[in-house]
Amino acid sequence: MAELSIKGTTRTEFGKGASRRARVAGLVPAVIYGHGEKPLHITLPAKELGVALKESNVLLNIDIDGKVELTLPKSVVRHPLKQILEHIDLVLVRRGEKVTVAVPVHTEGKHDPDGILEHVHHTIEVEAEATSIPKFLTLSIEGMAAGTFKYASDIALPAGTTLVSDEKMIIVHLSERSTAAVEETAVAPAADAAAPAADAEKKDA
Repeated sequence: MAELSIKGTTRTEFGKGASRRARVAGLVPAVIYGHGEKPLHITLPAKELGVALKESNVLLNIDIDGKVELTLPKSVVRHPLKQILEHIDLVLVRRGEKVTVAVPVHTEGKHDPDGILEHVHHTIEVEAEATSIPKFLTLSIEGMAAGTFKYASDIALPAGTTLVSDEKMIIVHLSERSTAAVEETAVAPAADAAAPAADAEKKDA
């Protein structure tokens, strides 16, 4: 998994006004907490943070006045319309310790072409070492038949990673195409073919 370094600055002003000024200056208000430590209020450069957050479950080494804290993004707040970063919560982690995180699930393989694949859940929760969190997990749908499901328990997990989500949680469903839809598709061309014939009969008359 990705591990990036970002330089932070301790926050001394609080409130909506201070947060607004920080964002105007290209900074994102943030809080680091965990391991029984007193919450640390800081700001981070918005551009660097935005690039870092493109990686799923990225580990961030936050350098504050020469002291580096290893953190994991826990909660990210964005503006509902502009989607700019407004605030982020970071949790302290230690190398070697296990954490519970949500990991994206990708599918691979070819399923029954008569079915329509529906993604019910796009992520599952797993427990893994903080420095070994998988970027994504793969679910094979090779040969999946229409009308069947794939569950969390069907996902192959790497060594050292355990499933936290319910193993019976549905990840994808290969639904069967509607019989009515198939019939409509079959009738439509027939109706189109009949139209020229009807026109020809009228001309002959």
